[in-house]
Amino acid sequence: MRVPGVVRATEAWAPNHSLASAALRPYGGVVHLVDGGDGALPFDDGTFDLVTGRHPVAFPYREAARVLAPGGRLLVQEVGAGSNRELYEFLMGPQANDDDAYVDRLRARVADAGLDVVDLRDARTRVEFFDVAAVVHFLRKVLWTVPDFTVDRYRDRLRALYDHIAEHGSFVCHSRRTLVEARKA
Repeated sequence: MRVPGVVRATEAWAPNHSLASAALRPYGGVVHLVDGGDGALPFDDGTFDLVTGRHPVAFPYREAARVLAPGGRLLVQEVGAGSNRELYEFLMGPQANDDDAYVDRLRARVADAGLDVVDLRDARTRVEFFDVAAVVHFLRKVLWTVPDFTVDRYRDRLRALYDHIAEHGSFVCHSRRTLVEARKA
């Protein structure tokens, strides 16, 4: 396998920093711990031929364009708008929904950053929960799904979810992922 001359990464969640550092170390990679707030990347302009992102809460497209070399490529897999909507609305009630405009807004954000969209793919995949313990575990790991989640706070809705699973065998929702491929002219 050919290893690029420069391998750098950023990680905003401290628990993942040491894991990411260990994973990239064999390739000479360095992981920078960033606060994630403003999206600023700690790299010089035009440093990279490839910039990637996986499941960012808010990807810094302008910063990615800044650190890409001319002709450089960008690959980002976003958690799309409304991901697991059925689950969080079951627990929290109806929420604002402009999911249909998400892809157009995303395409505009990439273009506004000065990148040419090569490909944009949007997919909804089935997520199925067979017991409430799995839902609780999921919500404790994927904190943004129900931001104020605690078992005590949502006890009544979890009981309703338990009853739903008992009656139907599972609870089904849909995860949304959007893949963006772009290029810097």
